[in-house]
Amino acid sequence: MEVILLERVAKLGQMGETVKVRSGYARNFLLPRGKALRATETNKKHFEQQRAQLEARNLERRKEAEAVAEKLNGQSFIILRQSGETGVLYGSVSTRDLAEVMTQNGFTVDRNQIVLNAPIKTLGMHSVPVTLHPEVEVTVTINVARSPEEAERQARGEEVTAREETNLDDLGLEVGAALAEAGDVEL
Repeated sequence: MEVILLERVAKLGQMGETVKVRSGYARNFLLPRGKALRATETNKKHFEQQRAQLEARNLERRKEAEAVAEKLNGQSFIILRQSGETGVLYGSVSTRDLAEVMTQNGFTVDRNQIVLNAPIKTLGMHSVPVTLHPEVEVTVTINVARSPEEAERQARGEEVTAREETNLDDLGLEVGAALAEAGDVEL
């Protein structure tokens, strides 16, 4: 099916281009979301008449997205979750959770704008891309931790899931000293 793109679509084309796509992609994604029109003669004429308005609207949206991108780029957000000793979460962090945290911190981000290939399932610092506009993308850092104190440690670069190793030599001396005090063993 041939469609006329009404806005830039990643990996497909620029606004105004006539591209050939699979009919399911057009019917289920491009047409319902207003990203494209069917490439009929009447729609081509209609698009050419409306082209200046569409370009102006696209430019306006892009400027708004760039303004938000300036503030959002490089921001760090903390998400608290329960996890096991090894740092694997009992649940996962999804795009809905990320959008909610960003909205609570004063940024208007829809969950569809967050590019997360797989849910976050481990503690730590995670870089997540956010597409504010087809031409504007920023990266935010998500700090997944068990507590606010642990989040601060992770932000400083400490590894919170590593277990502390006990030096057995020191432990042996302490046990020997305790037994010597009790009079059971001579050192």
